[in-house]
Amino acid sequence: MFSTQQEIAGRVLSIETGNLANQANGAVVIRYGDTVIMVAAVASKEAKKDLDFFPLICEHKERTYAAGKFPGGFIKREGRSTEKEILTSRLIDRPLRPLFNKDFRNEVAITSTVFSYDGENSSDIISIIGASAALIISDIPFDKPIGVVRIGRINDKFIVNPTLKEQKESSLDLVIAGTNSSIMMIECGASEVSERLILEALEFSQEHIRRIIKLQEDLYQQYHKEKLIFENFTVNKQLKNLVSEFIEPKVRNINFGLTKQEWQKQMESVEKETIERFKDQFPGKEGEIKAVIEENEKVVIRERIIKEEKRPDGRDPKAIRSITCQVGILPRTHGSGLFTRGQTQALVVTTLGTEEDEQIVDSLEGKNRKKFMLHYNFPSYSIGETKPDRGPGRREIGHGALAERALSPLIPNGEVFPYTIRVVSDILESNGSTSMASVCGGTLSLMDAGVPIQRPCSGIAMGLIASQEKIIILSDITGLEDQIGDMDFKVAGTSEGITALQLDVKVEGLSVEMLKGALHQAYEGRLFILGEMNKSIQKSAEKISIYAPRIIKIGINPDKIRDVIGPGGKIIRNIIELTGAKIDIKDKGEVSISSCDEEKANQALEMINCLIAEVEVGKIYQGKVIRITNFGAFVEVLPGKEGLVHISQLANYHVRKVEDILKEGDKVLVKVMEIDEQGRINLSRKAALTDKG
Repeated sequence: MFSTQQEIAGRVLSIETGNLANQANGAVVIRYGDTVIMVAAVASKEAKKDLDFFPLICEHKERTYAAGKFPGGFIKREGRSTEKEILTSRLIDRPLRPLFNKDFRNEVAITSTVFSYDGENSSDIISIIGASAALIISDIPFDKPIGVVRIGRINDKFIVNPTLKEQKESSLDLVIAGTNSSIMMIECGASEVSERLILEALEFSQEHIRRIIKLQEDLYQQYHKEKLIFENFTVNKQLKNLVSEFIEPKVRNINFGLTKQEWQKQMESVEKETIERFKDQFPGKEGEIKAVIEENEKVVIRERIIKEEKRPDGRDPKAIRSITCQVGILPRTHGSGLFTRGQTQALVVTTLGTEEDEQIVDSLEGKNRKKFMLHYNFPSYSIGETKPDRGPGRREIGHGALAERALSPLIPNGEVFPYTIRVVSDILESNGSTSMASVCGGTLSLMDAGVPIQRPCSGIAMGLIASQEKIIILSDITGLEDQIGDMDFKVAGTSEGITALQLDVKVEGLSVEMLKGALHQAYEGRLFILGEMNKSIQKSAEKISIYAPRIIKIGINPDKIRDVIGPGGKIIRNIIELTGAKIDIKDKGEVSISSCDEEKANQALEMINCLIAEVEVGKIYQGKVIRITNFGAFVEVLPGKEGLVHISQLANYHVRKVEDILKEGDKVLVKVMEIDEQGRINLSRKAALTDKG
């Protein structure tokens, strides 16, 4: 067994190999605190020659036994991947994929399994480090390790790898993955922090990233396998030269300033003509011909952007496509917004619910409840394709999580707005940055629903075209620019600061200086988009939809809970039956009343207030006679609160029999004269009549 360790942020990070999973190409056990994860990397023996991309599979699995727990549900075993597992799998994939040789076609599977979880150290960044280490020591062609850290900020100070408790107190949750010289990935949620602060955090992270890389290099020095010699995916040289010579002038003659469909139509025509031209000369090589066409398309577009600073749709680098916004377009939903930017369109709907609608999330960290959730749907018609809907995949989960992260800091707490909030983004058209369209549409929808968000939030996707001579940063990239560019950098935030970031690169990393320019340009774009959104709605609606539930919250003395519930729940059931309202009472005396009918909710509130009200000395009540005796009448002045009107207190004259004045069921005005030490209430009809004149 071979191992190495180093202290990172006051805790020991150790990596070992040679003891477990030795039939994998590479496997390590990585430990941070008492969180222990095994990561195994395996490559197929044969290349997938029919593919035009590198087939990388990343799977993150959290065993519930790691936290000493049973899985939820009836079956009591782990099933399909949870949202947390899917998001972590994506985090592992994103920084590693660009570092593989682009001609490598052997399938690679990376599996990360959590064996022990200490409730303090998150498994996500540990798994990425473990994946890098497993690849480095393996015989899989991968030779550039990455380091990963999480940066938090508490009391104006940066913290490396904050614990779970510290993450809840932090205004920043920034995950950075990188090599010794470049940044490979960023995933960030923040409470409206400045661009300057983000850049400082990136600089702060670099030393710790290098230390984690050094740890892997130390393990590599102790043990590693010789790297496999693989068959490059190479196009026949003669085919490449002939096809390139034939199509290059055709691609260059395609005019810029076209829509997505127009550009695709022109390229499909070029492809069809080219395949027809060379199919007899190079039989069975249609895949290689298409690869040459795609490469030429990429080269031509990048050259024109660099030399002319002109983009395929005719825009300059900083220009943002035309934007239209609409709110309140659906009659029965609680809030709706339609955000259209160029050929990207998101219909976003907000639904308001009660505490019963909160999502219960069962994870290694324990059970918690979510009062705000954002779900993202990407139907195939949004890109003009036919494909069956199999439910949300990794793309939908990832894009929804990013948009949710962007809007979460702006959602009011339960005391200000006691609603569960669900936002659903349905993508109707897609041509670049649907997740950021979901952020913009989500803001419109929330404001239309009357959710008092702190400020509107917008998002923008930034691209990069870099050559040896020049670097061009692109604002509001399209799908084509995403494909041919060097980065996809999504930035979401308000006029006051950033709430979410996501960076993916197509090259072997970017410098902090490059990202500085992108952040500055994104800030300008974000403000422009906010300005367009403000044209449709400036502030949240003052009232919620008539179709949304009305929620009233009050606090009562815990000793009064039994008075509201009644014996066997009789009283609370009676209130619910009479009003139709939902009523939830917690042990500490928090009462929540909800109903789609505001009048019924208020009726339930009034009934509860009557049950918990205290009788006040000196106050006049209209009571009901519930019992007659020879010495007086017992009168109920509040529900469950009765007192005695002595026969001498019935009138200003002598009364021979109580029945001469009152009978059971009569409504009568009485004044509270005294509440004795035993809690008995003494009432007077005579005093009430005198006071009323």
